Amino acid sequence: MILFDQSVVSAVLRRRRKGAAEEDLTARVEALLRSDETLGIPGIVLQELLSGVADRAQRDRLLKAVQDGFPIVLATEGDHLKAADLMNACAAEGVAFSTPDALIAAQAINRRARLLTTDADLRRLPAGLGLRLA
Repeated sequence: MILFDQSVVSAVLRRRRKGAAEEDLTARVEALLRSDETLGIPGIVLQELLSGVADRAQRDRLLKAVQDGFPIVLATEGDHLKAADLMNACAAEGVAFSTPDALIAAQAINRRARLLTTDADLRRLPAGLGLRLA
Protein backbone atom coordinates (compact mmCIF):
# COMPACT_ATOMS: atom_id res chain seq x y z
CA MET A 1 0.00 0.00 0.00
CA ILE A 2 1.06 3.55 -0.72
CA LEU A 3 -0.42 6.47 1.18
CA PHE A 4 -0.32 9.94 -0.32
CA ASP A 5 0.65 12.98 1.73
CA GLN A 6 -1.07 16.33 1.30
CA SER A 7 1.95 17.71 -0.57
CA VAL A 8 1.41 15.12 -3.31
CA VAL A 9 -2.37 15.37 -3.56
CA SER A 10 -2.21 19.15 -3.57
CA ALA A 11 0.42 19.26 -6.29
CA VAL A 12 -1.52 16.83 -8.47
CA LEU A 13 -5.07 18.11 -7.96
CA ARG A 14 -5.00 21.74 -6.84
CA ARG A 15 -2.33 23.57 -8.75
CA ARG A 16 -3.48 25.18 -11.96
CA ARG A 17 -0.03 25.84 -13.38
CA LYS A 18 2.35 22.99 -12.83
CA GLY A 19 6.09 23.25 -12.98
CA ALA A 20 8.38 20.41 -13.99
CA ALA A 21 8.39 18.91 -10.48
CA GLU A 22 4.58 18.86 -10.30
CA GLU A 23 4.33 17.39 -13.81
CA ASP A 24 6.76 14.59 -12.83
CA LEU A 25 4.81 13.94 -9.65
CA THR A 26 1.51 13.89 -11.57
CA ALA A 27 2.96 11.34 -14.02
CA ARG A 28 4.12 9.19 -11.10
CA VAL A 29 0.69 9.28 -9.46
CA GLU A 30 -1.01 8.48 -12.77
CA ALA A 31 1.30 5.47 -13.19
CA LEU A 32 0.43 4.31 -9.68
CA LEU A 33 -3.27 4.65 -10.47
CA ARG A 34 -2.79 2.35 -13.46
CA SER A 35 -0.85 -0.18 -11.39
CA ASP A 36 -2.12 -2.91 -9.08
CA GLU A 37 -0.75 -1.02 -6.07
CA THR A 38 -3.23 -0.31 -3.27
CA LEU A 39 -3.42 3.45 -2.73
CA GLY A 40 -4.97 5.60 -0.05
CA ILE A 41 -5.21 9.05 1.44
CA PRO A 42 -5.17 9.52 5.22
CA GLY A 43 -8.27 11.31 6.49
CA ILE A 44 -6.14 14.13 7.93
CA VAL A 45 -4.75 14.72 4.43
CA LEU A 46 -8.28 15.10 3.08
CA GLN A 47 -8.97 17.63 5.84
CA GLU A 48 -5.75 19.54 5.09
CA LEU A 49 -6.52 19.56 1.38
CA LEU A 50 -10.05 20.91 1.76
CA SER A 51 -9.19 23.41 4.50
CA GLY A 52 -7.54 25.80 2.07
CA VAL A 53 -10.44 26.00 -0.38
CA ALA A 54 -12.83 28.92 0.19
CA ASP A 55 -14.98 28.47 -2.94
CA ARG A 56 -17.67 25.83 -2.21
CA ALA A 57 -17.97 24.63 -5.82
CA GLN A 58 -14.21 24.17 -6.09
CA ARG A 59 -14.19 22.36 -2.72
CA ASP A 60 -16.94 20.00 -3.90
CA ARG A 61 -15.09 19.24 -7.17
CA LEU A 62 -11.90 18.57 -5.26
CA LEU A 63 -13.68 16.33 -2.76
CA LYS A 64 -15.32 14.35 -5.55
CA ALA A 65 -12.01 13.89 -7.37
CA VAL A 66 -10.37 12.58 -4.20
CA GLN A 67 -13.27 10.32 -3.23
CA ASP A 68 -13.58 8.92 -6.76
CA GLY A 69 -9.87 8.20 -7.01
CA PHE A 70 -8.75 7.04 -3.59
CA PRO A 71 -9.98 5.27 -0.50
CA ILE A 72 -9.79 7.49 2.58
CA VAL A 73 -7.83 5.81 5.39
CA LEU A 74 -9.21 6.85 8.75
CA ALA A 75 -6.99 6.95 11.81
CA THR A 76 -7.44 4.44 14.59
CA GLU A 77 -6.66 4.80 18.27
CA GLY A 78 -3.45 2.88 17.59
CA ASP A 79 -2.49 5.44 14.94
CA HIS A 80 -2.90 8.28 17.43
CA LEU A 81 -0.83 6.43 20.02
CA LYS A 82 1.91 5.78 17.45
CA ALA A 83 1.80 9.44 16.40
CA ALA A 84 2.38 10.51 20.00
CA ASP A 85 5.32 8.08 20.24
CA LEU A 86 6.77 9.50 17.02
CA MET A 87 6.48 13.06 18.27
CA ASN A 88 8.18 12.13 21.53
CA ALA A 89 10.97 10.28 19.72
CA CYS A 90 11.50 13.24 17.39
CA ALA A 91 11.57 15.69 20.29
CA ALA A 92 14.23 13.55 21.98
CA GLU A 93 16.30 13.82 18.78
CA GLY A 94 15.73 17.57 18.51
CA VAL A 95 13.54 17.18 15.42
CA ALA A 96 10.41 19.34 15.26
CA PHE A 97 7.45 17.40 13.91
CA SER A 98 3.85 18.59 13.50
CA THR A 99 0.86 16.69 14.86
CA PRO A 100 -0.68 16.12 11.39
CA ASP A 101 2.64 14.87 9.98
CA ALA A 102 3.05 12.54 12.96
CA LEU A 103 -0.42 11.09 12.36
CA ILE A 104 0.24 10.60 8.65
CA ALA A 105 3.55 8.86 9.40
CA ALA A 106 1.92 6.71 12.08
CA GLN A 107 -0.80 5.58 9.69
CA ALA A 108 1.81 4.56 7.13
CA ILE A 109 3.96 2.75 9.69
CA ASN A 110 1.04 0.91 11.30
CA ARG A 111 -0.21 -0.31 7.92
CA ARG A 112 3.28 -1.24 6.69
CA ALA A 113 2.59 1.19 3.85
CA ARG A 114 4.97 3.46 2.01
CA LEU A 115 4.35 7.20 2.06
CA LEU A 116 4.60 9.30 -1.09
CA THR A 117 5.48 12.83 -0.02
CA THR A 118 7.47 15.85 -1.04
CA ASP A 119 7.29 17.27 2.50
CA ALA A 120 10.80 17.86 3.84
CA ASP A 121 9.61 17.45 7.44
CA LEU A 122 8.34 13.93 6.77
CA ARG A 123 11.49 13.07 4.84
CA ARG A 124 13.72 13.94 7.78
CA LEU A 125 11.96 11.66 10.25
CA PRO A 126 14.72 9.56 11.85
CA ALA A 127 15.17 6.33 9.89
CA GLY A 128 14.94 4.09 12.94
CA LEU A 129 11.29 5.05 13.49
CA GLY A 130 10.07 2.89 10.64
CA LEU A 131 8.62 5.25 8.05
CA ARG A 132 9.15 3.94 4.53
CA LEU A 133 8.98 6.44 1.69
CA ALA A 134 7.67 5.64 -1.77
